[in-house]
Amino acid sequence: MVNWIWIFLIAGGFLFAAVGGKIDEASQALYDGVKTGVTISLGMIGVLAFWMGIMRIAEEGGLVRAAARVLGPVVRFLFPDVPRDHPALGYILSNLTANVFGLGNAATPMGIRAMQELQKLNPDPTRASAAMCTLLVVNTASVTLLPTTIIAIRANMGATNPADVVGTTLLATAISTAAAIVLDRWYRRRHFGRPFSGGPNRPDGGTSSGSAAQKNGRCRGPGEGDGRV
Repeated sequence: MVNWIWIFLIAGGFLFAAVGGKIDEASQALYDGVKTGVTISLGMIGVLAFWMGIMRIAEEGGLVRAAARVLGPVVRFLFPDVPRDHPALGYILSNLTANVFGLGNAATPMGIRAMQELQKLNPDPTRASAAMCTLLVVNTASVTLLPTTIIAIRANMGATNPADVVGTTLLATAISTAAAIVLDRWYRRRHFGRPFSGGPNRPDGGTSSGSAAQKNGRCRGPGEGDGRV
C-alpha cells in the first residue's frame, strides 16, 4: 500500500509539472534532492559513528543496563498481559532504551523482534493484540533523552549549536508519550477491559475482569464486538 502511495505522489508530481510546463524544474528538483540526500548521509556517518561509539561505551559501562532496569517497572505497567519471563519484555526494554538515546536504527530490529514475540502470544494472528498496539504507540511517541540523529543532521547542515534541541526534544517527546499512554489506556479500557489489571501475571493467580477481552487480544474498532453497529 505504501509503495502505491509513493508511486501516486511521484507520478502526480511529474504529471502536474508536465501540464504546467515545469518539467525541467521538476527534473532539476529531483537531482537536487538526490544530491542533498547523499550529502546529508555522508555527513552523518562520522557523527553517528561517534554517538554509536559513545553508546557502546555506555553499554560496556553498564549505563544501558541501568536504564533498562529503570524502565523495567514501566514496561511491566504498560504490558500487564505479557508474562514477566517472556522474551518479548527483553526486546521491548532494548527497543525503548535505544529510543531514549535517539538510536532509531538500533531500536528498529529490537522492535521487530518484540512484535514477533508478541505475535506468539496473540490468540488471533489476523489482528494486532492489545500489547502490540501499546508497543506501536509507545515506540512511535517514545521519550528521547538524546536525539543523536537530529543532532547529526543539524551538525551536517552547519548549525552553530547542534545540541541545543535536546531540551525541547525531551519536552516534546515527553508530552507526546504521556498523551499516547493516556489514549492507549483509554482504548484498552474501552475495548479490552481494565487496563491496569495485571493480566496473567497477577500474584494471586486470579483473573482480571478484562481477561476475557484480553484473550481476544486484538485492536477492535468502535462498536465491534459490543453489540453495536
